[in-house]
Parts: sequence; C-alpha cells; structure tokens
Amino acid sequence: MFKRIVVAIDGSKLALEALDKAVELRAMTDAELYLICVYKHHSLFQASLSIERPPNVQIADDALSQFAKEVVEDAKNRAREHGATKVRGFVRSGKPSKEIVKFAQDKGADLIVIGAHGTNSDTEGMFLGSVSHRVASTAKCPTLVI
Repeated sequence: MFKRIVVAIDGSKLALEALDKAVELRAMTDAELYLICVYKHHSLFQASLSIERPPNVQIADDALSQFAKEVVEDAKNRAREHGATKVRGFVRSGKPSKEIVKFAQDKGADLIVIGAHGTNSDTEGMFLGSVSHRVASTAKCPTLVI
C-alpha cells in the first residue's frame, strides 16, 4: 500500500496528531517515514527594515534552522516511541507548501500526512490552513489532512 510516507511537522498540536496517524499507517504497511520541517527564510535585509540591527545580531535563519532540527528530533523520538523503526528527519528552508510537495516528489512518496492547521493558525472557522490547503491542492500523491 504505502512505502514512503512524508509527514510535515512544525511543532504544532495538529502536526503531532498527523505524526501519530502516520505512525499508525506505518504499522499497517511497514512504510518508511520521512519527517520534514520547513522554516521560512528571512534575510538580514528583511530583518533590518524596521529597526537598526544590534551589533551582535543572531541571524534569523540560523535560529530557525536550529529550532527546526529540534522539532524534527523530537518528532523522530515520538515516532520511535510508538514503534516506528524506519524514520528519517529533514529540515528545509523556503515556502512550506512548495518545499513539502517538492520533497515528497523527490522522495517518491506514496502519501503526505499533514495537520489541518499549523503554528500560524488564526483561521477560526476555516477547515484548512493555507499550507495544508496548498499541499493537498498541488501534491502529486494522496494527502491525508488531520
């Protein structure tokens, strides 16, 4: 049925629920899990538009990349605690929906599992957040939205 399942994670509650569902599916199919966390790139120029930069500025991409790695590690550990053995984690920078779909294509994914809303959820009353909507609309493989 499924050989490769991509799970989009961002640390949100629904992303963790999506991960749990993917782990359940993996148990039925013995699929590999590919966890991906995508952070949006911020340039120093963008960061300096509103205020003058402090002398010891931390580059936003470095901080976001490090946090994304932690989100992936936590998710890998959670998947393993629930019995997943074939779990790999990845971090990408860019537009989340575009990167998730491209990653799934590059990995030959049979399924993408994603939370309905992520960390930027101010979408009360909406069924899908913008990232999950774009992923479900553009992916070449089935997408399960949790």
